[in-house]
Order: sequence, then C-alpha cells, then structure tokens
Amino acid sequence: MEIASTEAPRILLVEDDMNLGFVIQDTLKIEGFRVHLCKDGKEGLMQFNREKYDLCLLDVMMPKKDGFSLAEDIRKTNLEVPIVFLTARDMHEDKIQGLRLGADDYITKPFSSEELVLRIRAILKRNPKFRSDEKKKGNFQLGLYAFDFPNYELVLTTDGNKKKLTKKEAELLRLFCEHKGQVLERELVANMVWGDDSYFVGRSMDVFITKLRKYLAGDRTLAITNVHGVGFRLEENG
Repeated sequence: MEIASTEAPRILLVEDDMNLGFVIQDTLKIEGFRVHLCKDGKEGLMQFNREKYDLCLLDVMMPKKDGFSLAEDIRKTNLEVPIVFLTARDMHEDKIQGLRLGADDYITKPFSSEELVLRIRAILKRNPKFRSDEKKKGNFQLGLYAFDFPNYELVLTTDGNKKKLTKKEAELLRLFCEHKGQVLERELVANMVWGDDSYFVGRSMDVFITKLRKYLAGDRTLAITNVHGVGFRLEENG
C-alpha cells in the first residue's frame, strides 16, 4: 500500500553494517522511499544537518557516534522528526533509553522487510502530507460498512445500523483497514495497537479480533482470517 503524497518520504538510514545497510536501502527504495545511507553516527549527523528528512532510521551500535548519541544530537535541533532504532540487542534498558530520547519505535534484528516497511508507514501516516484525503479524515469503506474512526463508529450501510466501538477496537480495525489484504504478524499488531506483545496482550488481542468478526458479520464478503503461525489478514472477497 503506497503512502499518498506528491513527494516520496525522505529517510536517513545510519547503519555501520554496509551489507545490511544496502539491503535496507534497496528494500525501502523499492517501496517508494528516498533513502540516504550513512556508515556511522558522525557521518549521519553531518548529513542530517545538510538535508531535511521525514524519518531517521538509526542503528544503535556504531563507531564514532552510537545511535543513542546521534539521536540526542538530532533532538537538540529537531524535536519532531520520527526516529526508529535498529539494534541486535533485545534489552529492556536499551528500549527505555531510546524512548527517553524521543524514539518513535525500536526494532530488534533480525527483522523482516515487511515488518520494517509497515512500521515506517505507520509512523509516517501521522504526518498529514503522507495520508490520502480519506485517511486524513479517518473514514474507510469496508464492503457494506462505513467505518468512522474518529467517532469510533461502524455503520452497516444497508440499514444504517450503527455500532459504537471501544478505542482499542477502533484502532485494531483501522490497522486492518489500512493494510487490507496483507498478512499482519501477531507481534506487529500487538505492538502497534497495545504497545506490547506479551502473552497476556496476545490473549486479549484474540478476544478483540473475535468481537470485530461479529461486528462485520453483516457482510459475508468480509473476513478476518488466521494465517497459521503468522498472524491475521482482513479479506474482502466481493
């Protein structure tokens, strides 16, 4: 799913493993992003000060200037640009430090290209220039249903019946609407809606998905399917 914009989003990628850096750069370019790759934190800071970027993708462990120090320097001059950390370590203390520095997300290596792209798109959609007119308003057409996200309402257009959703139900349905037809990994859904992918959040998520299935039962062309061992997909077979 493309981000609606007359100008492709600009991403600053700072990664000292150049093989991985080139892979990430090529992946994001294929998805329509403009990517500038830097090999260390010092070079990354110089490049950030030269150009304007819509998102910074920073490795944590780097020579000359690590990702946390780079983020700290970036935040001294720009409080708004989204920052996503890439790290080989899955340590709670690192995540806390990253969040304290104003990070928008934290991805642990190894990660799938699909997960990386979805997370980047989710962050960029907060910026109005990267949303279509309908998504700026938060309105979605889903089969026989009209989904009004700002008001947490799901309307069956054949009879006008309205269902008021909870905040989490609405956020979950919006995520499925924005990625209709795509497989969303369980951990990714949990992190994007609940900010956590623990066992208990996973059980809660299953309950919410069961509720959404009931809410969408008025249109037999719609289905939230389980992809065994991976996650979920919202399908519209009309």
